[in-house]
Amino acid sequence: MSLKSHSNSTVLVTGGTGFLGRALVKRLLLEGRSVRILARKPSKDFQSKGVEFIQGSLTDTSIINKACENCDTVFHVAAKVGVFGKYTEFYQTNVVGTNTVIEACKSAGVKRLVYTSTPSVVYNGQNITNADESLPLTSACPSPYPLTKAIAEKTVLAANSPSLGTVALRPHLIWGVGDTQLIPRVMARADSGRLKIIGSGKNIVDMVHVENVVDAHLLAESSSRALGKAYFITNDEPIILWDWINELLRRLGKNQITQKIPLPLGLTLGSIAEVVWTLFSVKGEPPITRFIAAELAKDHWFNITAAKTDLNYVPKVSMKAGTDALVTWLLADAQLRTK
Repeated sequence: MSLKSHSNSTVLVTGGTGFLGRALVKRLLLEGRSVRILARKPSKDFQSKGVEFIQGSLTDTSIINKACENCDTVFHVAAKVGVFGKYTEFYQTNVVGTNTVIEACKSAGVKRLVYTSTPSVVYNGQNITNADESLPLTSACPSPYPLTKAIAEKTVLAANSPSLGTVALRPHLIWGVGDTQLIPRVMARADSGRLKIIGSGKNIVDMVHVENVVDAHLLAESSSRALGKAYFITNDEPIILWDWINELLRRLGKNQITQKIPLPLGLTLGSIAEVVWTLFSVKGEPPITRFIAAELAKDHWFNITAAKTDLNYVPKVSMKAGTDALVTWLLADAQLRTK
């Protein structure tokens, strides 16, 4: 099934107003596709470009059925994202919501469902180096997000059939111009003095530019070899995480991060914070959790041979080119804010 064969069909993007969702919608529009978005809040700029918008929840069966009508492809990007919170709330959106999407796809005769998963579904609390998709899904994690995403991914892949082809993608640390999550959080914590190096500061991680993730989604839509499978998606350029963060801060004229916290202390502080936030129903996420401490201190980089082979995926935007563009955008944004 080629991209060309999809050119006149309607494409549904759940979570189409988020960072990745917006980048995907923009690319689809450039390709002349007919696009429909399911999200909680409307996007006037997309609606002005002819994008159909459906407002509602992933767990609303009637809304999801309506959203999937006359669609050949569904990109299920929407999810409840976070490192802390009530398991039941994550389960409702990430598991029940995904089940609702799957059933709606079946009812509407959707041909391809591309699910945006996360590498966190293989969280094991250990260093992960050059790992491939043979790693087992997590069943024990101190954060409800990976647990519920793992359940949802397994369900999506199990739904693969001759009538509905399903694929799961696991992009790691999505970033780029327009980022509303990862980079803004890092900058805010650095500005407030709350960002600390956990562990040695030499841990190696993979990241992936948002445009490369969009490429992977479109390739997954077309590939017949990918059906029923999951794929790690990265820039294929593992970096020393804290070196990259500090270089970004330096180029933005900000203070670099030097203070270190040993991982055992970080895990202890995370445990205490989780208890306090739970007992006193504190709003928002704790400044540190056990999951955050482990993720910031350990290696997380992946072998993407399967994506290269089955999807013909090649990261087109390099870490250097993407970082240069990101710095230019952040400096311009900061200048606008001071006017």
